Amino acid sequence: MKKCIIIANGKSPSKKVVDYFYSKGFNTIICADGGANSARNLGIIPDFIIGDLDSISSSTLKYFKNKSAIIQIKRQNDTDVEKCLKFAIKKKFDEVVLLGVTGDRLDHTICNLGIVIKFFGKINIYLSAESSFLTSINQTTEFNSKVGETISIYAFDDKTKISSTGLKYKLNNAALPFGVRESTSNVSISEKIILKVKNGIVFVIRDFNFMKKHDLF
Repeated sequence: MKKCIIIANGKSPSKKVVDYFYSKGFNTIICADGGANSARNLGIIPDFIIGDLDSISSSTLKYFKNKSAIIQIKRQNDTDVEKCLKFAIKKKFDEVVLLGVTGDRLDHTICNLGIVIKFFGKINIYLSAESSFLTSINQTTEFNSKVGETISIYAFDDKTKISSTGLKYKLNNAALPFGVRESTSNVSISEKIILKVKNGIVFVIRDFNFMKKHDLF
């Protein structure tokens, strides 16, 4: 499977986080415009820098000029992260982890969460930010876990139904419409978690450091 990392122009990931995903086979690095500034600060040479190039500093652009493939896409109907995702899909990448997609601007954070839904089914997207790791599912899915892991589950309307096996607070064909009901900070009581999802997309948010410690990714 082809896997890549997209570094966006939000709060920079640490070098250890980038290295971790690189070690898991995400060994093509794409920077979304100003994400290249973060890459430079981390000592990372991206394979591609993609965007309208209004956020990358002139010194960073010059620094990467002969080191990375720089693709300027001026259209404004896509965010820079969307431009990178469309590029990854065109290049037949199967999986991508988004880094640097949260930060000071809540609107950008919400937009990037929406992108996970927008591109669902086109490419398998993971999102890692701070100590959280997000994946999205729309069918029965099994996760490796450890007892005591914190797992939160979010859906978006009352049509989506979720059942769980292996969680302390069991879900039985439950609806979790956003803003009405959530399964925040549920707890694993098993080494296997099974979520059965019908009629919609669900966000599953896990503790990244816990997953890393127990090799659950």
